[in-house]
Amino acid sequence: MRIPLRLALWERKRSDHPVVRDELTHHSDAGSQYTAVKFTDNLALQGIVPSIGSVGDAYDNALMETINGLYKAECIRSRVFSPEVLESVVDVEIATSSWVNWYNTFRLHSSLGMVPPVEFEDAFWAERVTLNRATEKAAQSI
Repeated sequence: MRIPLRLALWERKRSDHPVVRDELTHHSDAGSQYTAVKFTDNLALQGIVPSIGSVGDAYDNALMETINGLYKAECIRSRVFSPEVLESVVDVEIATSSWVNWYNTFRLHSSLGMVPPVEFEDAFWAERVTLNRATEKAAQSI
């Protein structure tokens, strides 16, 4: 679990969107790997807030269930991301990688104002930089 987490954090830092302490939440089910002291300590070291869903609540992971449904419909059951029948783990991994890239960089999301997540996040960070500069400038003029 530590390696995927570190890779994700490294990728955010590399793309100029570092994790700001206590502004990122890691939500998971109540699986033992997510409740382990070592894992939760590692989240705390990285400044990530842990969030564990309630047990037996069908609505708790509604967003993930939606993503899983979209993944199955758009990636696994269609031939858009793989013209061939998916016959091996490698075929599924390649199709999944293509779908995730498309989902984040090209797919329009109504919840984000009909822009892809990457574009939405870039606008968020650009606005944040502008606000930080304005705050710094105001502080200097005091």
